[in-house]
Amino acid sequence: MIKQILTLMRGATHSAAEEFSERHALTLLDQQMREAAQGVSAARKSVAIAIAQSRQEEIQHEALVKRIEDLEQRTIVALKQDKHDLAQEAATCIALMESERATSAEAQELYAKELSRLKINVQQAEMKLRELRRGQRIATATDRVHKLRDQPLQTGLNTLEDAETTLNKLRQRQTRHDLTSQAIDEMLQSGTPINITEKLAEAGCGTPLKTSADDVLARLCKKAGQKSR
Repeated sequence: MIKQILTLMRGATHSAAEEFSERHALTLLDQQMREAAQGVSAARKSVAIAIAQSRQEEIQHEALVKRIEDLEQRTIVALKQDKHDLAQEAATCIALMESERATSAEAQELYAKELSRLKINVQQAEMKLRELRRGQRIATATDRVHKLRDQPLQTGLNTLEDAETTLNKLRQRQTRHDLTSQAIDEMLQSGTPINITEKLAEAGCGTPLKTSADDVLARLCKKAGQKSR
């Protein structure tokens, strides 16, 4: 039983860690990218230091070669002048300098190999970093799009639906108000004496309330002494 509980606890811990990692994946990626960029920058600096050291070794080697050549020429002059003691001393010095020259050449060779390897590693790291940065931009843009789609847009759609419902209710209320007002006006107008009188006059009951064009023409013809047509 205890073993099962421990297994469940480990499973729960793993699930919580996975969920936390997924929820903060973008933040984790940002930090990893910063650390990767710092690593590439440090590697680039190491290459620059190695190049400087290699160049310094080359300068020392060139100077050593010139010193050996100069000392050899002077030793030859000493031999021609039968100054064998000086020539022997110079030869000993030349032998030491030649050993130093060989060591310097070996060091330059090692620097060249190491520089070649470091340059390739840095170039590969820089290319990988650029690819990761492109992927990071895509991941960031995708995350923002998902947030816009899942939260603000959904809220906006819900708000639009609410606004549409409110507008429909407002239109229905306004329509009811207009119909009510029209019904009240009709009720008020239909019960007034003036309205009834107008209806009776239009039906030919009694003297017309409004003068027609024929009436006006008849009256004018009578004044003019002519018969109306």
